[in-house]
Amino acid sequence: MLNFTTTSSNSSSSASYSKDELARQLKTTDLAHLLHDAGIDFRDCLERCKPSVVHIASLGGPGGSYSPLQLDPERVPLGMGSGFMWDSEGHIVTNYHVIQHARGAQVTLANNRKFEASLRGYEADKDLAVLKIDARPGELVPIQVGVSSRLVVGQRVFAIGNPFGLDHTLTAGIVSGLGREMQSVTGNIIRDVVQTDAGINPGNSGGPLLDSRGRLVGVNTAATRHPMTVAGFGLAVPSDTVRRVVNQLIRYGRVIKPGLGLALMHASHSRQLLGAQPGAVVYAVTPGSGAAQAGLVGARVDEHNNVYLGDVIVKVAGQPVASAEDLISVVEQFALGDQVPLTLHRYNSQTPLERTFKVAEVMVPLTQERPPPAAAAAAASRQAGGWGR
Repeated sequence: MLNFTTTSSNSSSSASYSKDELARQLKTTDLAHLLHDAGIDFRDCLERCKPSVVHIASLGGPGGSYSPLQLDPERVPLGMGSGFMWDSEGHIVTNYHVIQHARGAQVTLANNRKFEASLRGYEADKDLAVLKIDARPGELVPIQVGVSSRLVVGQRVFAIGNPFGLDHTLTAGIVSGLGREMQSVTGNIIRDVVQTDAGINPGNSGGPLLDSRGRLVGVNTAATRHPMTVAGFGLAVPSDTVRRVVNQLIRYGRVIKPGLGLALMHASHSRQLLGAQPGAVVYAVTPGSGAAQAGLVGARVDEHNNVYLGDVIVKVAGQPVASAEDLISVVEQFALGDQVPLTLHRYNSQTPLERTFKVAEVMVPLTQERPPPAAAAAAASRQAGGWGR
């Protein structure tokens, strides 16, 4: 057991704190003093980061009310959470699920000043949203953004939140895992997630996960408890993903997703068609897309529902592909206009049962992905003047 002993200046009594006790929710000032007494001084770092962390309350959503006398960070009403300042222009980053059902949002700064926020944009697939407030320049203290790809397991991190707009809370821990996956509110898989044993309660959702220098390495987005664990663990969207998504939301109001311009069959259908052969079956190719330019051919179905295989993607940038998720996770690492290397099994079947193929290596340029009509309509609605503009 790790023990920290502190002695009051006006008392001879001392107090010991176990590791489990340190993991409990503490006020920022309490933990700063505790760490200082233990020879670990984060006070400068904490004081520098606190003004960047804000409280967010959704307006007009399904959240409930709470009593100021019952400020339990583990029982924060739906639609309340934390966020942090991204730049000196008033952009605030939080989780999408914090404002998901809102018709408006109120942001409370560390100095208790409140602002009605507008919604700049969101990316539900990454559980990220950007709000904007009109505050005085001196009140806008952008957080310093770090590089999550440089994190190592065992590195010290801490999570700051502002669950009620009254005082900041903080939990400390280490990076306990890297490269994790979690499901967003849309069902999309978020990859390269940071796992930490720093407690992340609902009030910390949308707040920053910081390294010991106070640099953002993730956005706290989920707390998970498992029967085999006592304290559970927290998950955070990595700062490298946050930087890419937030910069696009600020610039365009949405994330411009590069795509190959093709659709894959579901993994279970691909397995039925391919048997023991690897890969994901190309179902359709979008005219004018990068895949079309590279000559990719989709499967075709005759009037008797017989499937004639065309191209089957086996690898993308050297990584095996068995499903659309495998393909997306690699393509997301490329930028618009990049050439993505694909390894194909090219069947060009003349009969439904033909399974002979040739191996082909092609380069597919990434073009702007066209959103589905529903997504385009939703984006147009936001730009037309919902609470987000």
